[in-house]
Amino acid sequence: MKKGIHPENYRLVVFKDMSNDYTFITRSCVNTRENIEIDGVTYPLVKLEISNTSHPFYTGKMKLVDTAGRVDKFYSRYKKK
Repeated sequence: MKKGIHPENYRLVVFKDMSNDYTFITRSCVNTRENIEIDGVTYPLVKLEISNTSHPFYTGKMKLVDTAGRVDKFYSRYKKK
């Protein structure tokens, strides 16, 4: 590997799907503000709205994930008068 071209903060990070509480650990250099403890080890936490465990393409189910009423806000803004 070449020296000096890779990020310094490449570490294990927990990604958590907020729609179904699915978590997975992978390496990333994303900046986080929160931490989570799993099996006695503290990891940086990144919250996701949707992942492969909740996305309709991967699950085969048409499930609408509405966070903070975004769909209702869209419908009210663009409904026919």
